[in-house]
Amino acid sequence: MTRQQDGDRRGASFLVMLLRRGTPALATATTGLTDEIGDPTPVRALQRISRMAGPVDERQRDGLLLRAARYVVLVPLVYRLLVVPATFASYAVKHGSAGLASVAVVAVCSVALSAFGLFWMMRRAPFRSDLAGRLLVADLVATLAFELFMGATVSPAVFHDAVGVADKHLLGSVALVTLAVGIPSGIGLAALSLPVRLLSDLLNHGTFDFAQAASLYPTMFGVLFTAVGALILLGLGIRLALAYGIRNGRLAERARQHRMLHDTVLQTLEAIALGGPGDSDQRLVEVQRLARAQAIELRQTIETAAAQRAEEGARPLGEKLAALAAEMARDGLRAQLVIAELDNDTLSEVRQIAIRDAVREAMRNTMKHAETDKVVVRVEERNGGIAVITRDHGTGFSPQDRPAGFGISESITARLSEVGGTSLVESSPGSGTRVTLWVPL
Repeated sequence: MTRQQDGDRRGASFLVMLLRRGTPALATATTGLTDEIGDPTPVRALQRISRMAGPVDERQRDGLLLRAARYVVLVPLVYRLLVVPATFASYAVKHGSAGLASVAVVAVCSVALSAFGLFWMMRRAPFRSDLAGRLLVADLVATLAFELFMGATVSPAVFHDAVGVADKHLLGSVALVTLAVGIPSGIGLAALSLPVRLLSDLLNHGTFDFAQAASLYPTMFGVLFTAVGALILLGLGIRLALAYGIRNGRLAERARQHRMLHDTVLQTLEAIALGGPGDSDQRLVEVQRLARAQAIELRQTIETAAAQRAEEGARPLGEKLAALAAEMARDGLRAQLVIAELDNDTLSEVRQIAIRDAVREAMRNTMKHAETDKVVVRVEERNGGIAVITRDHGTGFSPQDRPAGFGISESITARLSEVGGTSLVESSPGSGTRVTLWVPL
């Protein structure tokens, strides 16, 4: 049963997942890329699209793509920022001061919500999906409240024009939800808007106006269609670009290997085949010399790749932490390294790895909980060992109210204890967090 479920998850269609979940599904675009997707051989359009829309592994998510995907929702936010004020201005010109205060309240609140959404999406702090979900719910509640507020506060004579301002915000919200959460949610909001609009009619003039309430649906369906088209084009375009990039990377690597073989092994074999002056013993010695030299060069070339893979383990502690800072920067956390002059030969590789992995966990905690995108990592010699201090100025927490979880107790404390080290976590609400790691030399 479990294996079957795992297989189903790995075989989920990228296109179906994209339409159901919205832009967050773009984070899986790097999985399931076959050679056929990037093959430049002309094929039918539907055949290539079916390949790009093929199965992906939803458990593997690319952090960079996940961060980039959120910027798609900026489009409906900008739409609301531009269209709602324009609709309000049109209403003011047409009706003057009649109902203007209520319409102005909705317009100002709409602009404030959209501007805050833009600011929140563009800020440098690490993206938190749970907080984004709460903000989206609050935006949707406000969207529906605008419709009811218009019905309850403006006169029937200007109601239809006044509610048009709220309708523009609603159209932007439909696009926002469709892109951020998926088509089912967008359709759900569109369906929910009808009874809300009817209730607004009832509050305003005591009757239901089905014709007027349904008049927005052609435009709303157009917005849904546009959002769906944008999702499909963006998702399939990213898949195709990734496939071409992988294919071109392989071709470049293959060309590099061909040049290396041509300039080394092939040249040596041709020199051996051509022979040279002298008796057979001299020629045998020359062949052995060429073969030995070429074997050494070829072995060095082959071992280069393995050395690069092992480079992370062979680096000094300072370089390990610098590589870790680059890794965290990819996920949105900027780390400032302050490293004293250290004698790296005195610290064993096992302890260096333990320090690096514990620092990674501390930085992950900063990303998840501190609501800041900056952290300072200082490395120094202290008390006959190496101390690494990770300091952020985020929200902090109370150790008494929040006991150590698995990340601190196992990924930090236990990891350091296994190599004879210690760890200390200091924090208080509003004052940030300091994690001090220490291992003996």
